[in-house]
Amino acid sequence: MKIVLPVHHFLPKHVGGAELYTLRLSNLFRARGHSVEIVCVESLDGDPAIQVEAERDFYHDVPVWRLRLPRDCVSEGLGMLYDYAPLGAWFADYVQREHPDVVHFQAGYLIGVAPLRAAVSAGIPTVLTLHDHWFLCPRIMLQRGDGSICTAIPDDPAGCAWCMLLEKRRYHIADHLTGGLAGRLAQLLMLIPQREAIAERRSTLMESLSLPDIVIAPSMYLARRFAEYFQAGRMIVLRGGIDLAPFQKVLSAQHDGILRFGFIGLVAPHKGVHLLIEAFRLLNNRERPVELHIYGNTDAYPAYVRELRQKARGDDRIHFHGRFEPSRVAEVFAGFDVTVLPSLCYENNPLVILESYAAGKPVITAAMAGMKELVNHAENGLHFKAADARDLARQMQLLIDDTDLLPKLRRGIRPPRSIDQEAEDLLGIYERLCQQRNSPSSKVV
Repeated sequence: MKIVLPVHHFLPKHVGGAELYTLRLSNLFRARGHSVEIVCVESLDGDPAIQVEAERDFYHDVPVWRLRLPRDCVSEGLGMLYDYAPLGAWFADYVQREHPDVVHFQAGYLIGVAPLRAAVSAGIPTVLTLHDHWFLCPRIMLQRGDGSICTAIPDDPAGCAWCMLLEKRRYHIADHLTGGLAGRLAQLLMLIPQREAIAERRSTLMESLSLPDIVIAPSMYLARRFAEYFQAGRMIVLRGGIDLAPFQKVLSAQHDGILRFGFIGLVAPHKGVHLLIEAFRLLNNRERPVELHIYGNTDAYPAYVRELRQKARGDDRIHFHGRFEPSRVAEVFAGFDVTVLPSLCYENNPLVILESYAAGKPVITAAMAGMKELVNHAENGLHFKAADARDLARQMQLLIDDTDLLPKLRRGIRPPRSIDQEAEDLLGIYERLCQQRNSPSSKVV
């Protein structure tokens, strides 16, 4: 089969869960003799006169179409790119030229729904994996502009419009000083164009969810979030898998008595790294030495990284390692004992938790969404109250005070699903869709 995997960004410039997942899938499919191409948005600095600049590149022998879009293409209502017609036209031409057997979209951010519509219009079997909340939330993460969690999507689209304005300090301060009155008044009196823009976004994206043949949710949490938008049978829950082989050596790794906590991920405000540093500095390690190791891209949010370094100043137990090559992931996990995932937003099916289990490392994580679903408290990890540095510190302190707890949590870890198993399931879905598409009498369910 010829398989196309559109994803918002891709390596080496962009390294995130969806990007790494797409790379692993492409490698697995190619190893099984299938042809794979990746389509991604490389940047938003393209020539407005050209609209879509496309360059065919290779990443470790994987063909990648890197697209540059003009920055003014994101000017649709509050900066939301979700249905960029020139990108849809480029994708329509691409699939007509390349004739892929299946197109498997990885979420919708930046790629938008125009390419999805083009693939369906061309009669190509189409799959969509939901990696996040982009179809429901303009800010993607269901995290409000003031940093708080969105517990319920507002019925009135003006609520989402105000949430996005809260990203700006002056609106945040006004809302705080008035006890929320400023926001309520703005939604009633001032945000009519923004309300209309959000309403149009909702309508367009909800309609687009009816386009793919199959929609995949990698967690029960996300499946429940989206359940009302799908007919029975069109959405399936399919856990992500990882390549287990590189982690075999890590399982037996031994340390020197130092208890090492580790963070791996994008060093960004919504990932809660500041919360982790605050919690770490509250620890009373007594006679037991402890360290904190932070791995991840520090270029995306430079001001935030400066704030983190300021928080860590004077504490030589805290180490910033920056980004690393994906091929070194097992080696990185070998360098600490416990993985901490302090995210302030809802996470779907965090790859770092699966990798941590593959490395035999327990996980401390916020007790919400897909994170809670993967970590069983006091069995293979620990939960803390989301956004609460003191409660995170309490859970970390347990591992310092009780030397039997870490071995117990390690024993509770079960190996995650392998990416080979997931690849076989996906190929089975692709083959079934292709057979049904080629049989006029059959119907995709």
